Amino acid sequence: MTAAAAPASSVDNPIFARIWPLVAAREVEAVRALRRENVAGLSGRVLEVGAGVGTNFALYPDSVKEVVAVEPEPRLAAGARTAAAAAAVPIVVTGETVESFGGGKPFDAVVCSLVLCSVKDPAMVLGRLHSLLRPGGELRYLEHVASAGARGRLQRFADATLWPRLFGNCHTHRDTERAVLDAGFEVDTSRREWTLPVWAPLPVSELALGRARRP
Repeated sequence: MTAAAAPASSVDNPIFARIWPLVAAREVEAVRALRRENVAGLSGRVLEVGAGVGTNFALYPDSVKEVVAVEPEPRLAAGARTAAAAAAVPIVVTGETVESFGGGKPFDAVVCSLVLCSVKDPAMVLGRLHSLLRPGGELRYLEHVASAGARGRLQRFADATLWPRLFGNCHTHRDTERAVLDAGFEVDTSRREWTLPVWAPLPVSELALGRARRP
């Protein structure tokens, strides 16, 4: 509904900024359904971290009064501002990193969708998100997670080679669920979903969908 001018960004991923809008526009329905579930029932003031081109924006329920969307990659942030202008709820897009984000008054919820795999220091970012939430506020996450067995070995290989360079520092073999707990959150629900056939030779087929809260 609304979009704000963003400050200068310290993130520059030109290859990923070309690839991601194409991927997002062709997202499989299984991932789209998980995105809808991730934001369902939210209300009040919401912080979205790593908003990309605003793929979530059309999915927020009317009970959300404001979304502050952080996207530090300037090319992606431009797409997010376009999506924000068409959204049914008020959305402000900022080009800050979550590490430098001021925040203002505490948020009722934080939404992370396919972003914790890409930050440099997940533990620090989750600690920052914990501090930005009001007591009792929710962390909603939909994230790539470390798989076991042969797929886990594929993930480690991908993470050590070209995958992070092509996909905006995405690391597929992170134990995000453990990191959420270590940051001081209490997990209410969490499950794993396959978004592509198990046999598909991609390291990002398994996602964790969860709800946690700041005590």
